[in-house]
Amino acid sequence: MLLTYIVLATFAGGLLSVLVAASLTVGVLSRLVKSLVSLSAGILLGTSLLNVLPEAFESPLAHPQALFATLLGGLLFFWLLEKVELYRHVHHHEGDGHHHHHHFDAEQAGRGGLAVLVGDGIHNFCDGVIIAAAFLADVKLGVATSLAIVAHEIPQEVGDFIVLVNAGFSRRKALLFNALSGLAAVVGGVLGYLLIGSFEQGLPYLLVLASSSFIYVSVADLLPQLQQRLAWRETLAQVAWLAAGLSVAFGISQLLHGAH
Repeated sequence: MLLTYIVLATFAGGLLSVLVAASLTVGVLSRLVKSLVSLSAGILLGTSLLNVLPEAFESPLAHPQALFATLLGGLLFFWLLEKVELYRHVHHHEGDGHHHHHHFDAEQAGRGGLAVLVGDGIHNFCDGVIIAAAFLADVKLGVATSLAIVAHEIPQEVGDFIVLVNAGFSRRKALLFNALSGLAAVVGGVLGYLLIGSFEQGLPYLLVLASSSFIYVSVADLLPQLQQRLAWRETLAQVAWLAAGLSVAFGISQLLHGAH
C-alpha cells in the first residue's frame, strides 16, 4: 500500500503541472508562476522546519550532532549540484520582470532542450526519493512532504514549459519534455522505497537531506526572487501567498503532532 501512495504522490506533481501548462496561455502562466513561487517558498520552508526536521530529530536511531552535520552536508551538496547545473529551478524566463536579455530562454533550454530535461529530471528524481523516505517514516509525513513538493513542482515545471516555448519549441513538444522529466520522480520514489526500507537506521538522515533540499531551494532560489522593489499591493500579495504556504505547513504540523 505504501508503494501505491508513493507512486501516486510522485506522479501527481508532474501530472498537475502538465495539465496547468496545457490549459493556460504563456502570459497567464507567467503571472501564475509569480504567485506560486511565494506560496511554494512558504510551504517548503514550513514543511522542512515544522514537519520533516522534527520527525528526524525525534528518532532514537540518530545523534543530533550527526543530523546537523547531515543538514550542512546536504545544503552544500545541493549547492554543488546547482553549480554544475544538475539541480535546476527554472522560474526565470524572458518577460518575467527580471529584464533578461534576448535569447535568454534559448540559452536556458540548451541544445535540443537537453539542459532542461537533464537538470529537471535529476531534481525530480531526488524529489521522488524524498517522498519515499517521508512515507516510510510516517504516512502523514509523506502526505505533507508530497504536498510541499507538488506545490513547488507546479511553478518549476510551468517555468520549464515557458522557457521551452519561448526558445522555439511547440507546445506539444514542451509538454512532452515536462512529462518525461516528471517520470523521473516516479522512478526515484520506487527505487527509494525498495532501497530505503532495508536501512531503517538511515531514515532520519534521509529526512534531514530532504529538509536540506527544501531549505536550499527556498533560501537560494525562491526567496531571492521575492526581493524585487515592487508596488505595495504586489508586496502585500507576496507576503499573503508566503503566509498561506506557512499556514498550510503549520496546519499539517498540528495534525502530525496530534497523531502522536
